[in-house]
Amino acid sequence: MDDALLAYAAGHADGAAGLRSAEAADHPDTGSDYRIGVADGSVVAFQTELLAEVRRLLGEDPA
Repeated sequence: MDDALLAYAAGHADGAAGLRSAEAADHPDTGSDYRIGVADGSVVAFQTELLAEVRRLLGEDPA
């Protein structure tokens, strides 16, 4: 279970940074956990950018 959580966390960090490791994604034991983390991290990054843009358009303070 620890390996799966570590793979997910690594994938989440990579997804948020716009990266992807083919080696980690193809790992037979933890590849699916990594890929889910990448997808989740990518969604978080998109939501963060979208919210920042909406705030900018509304003239709100980005803090």
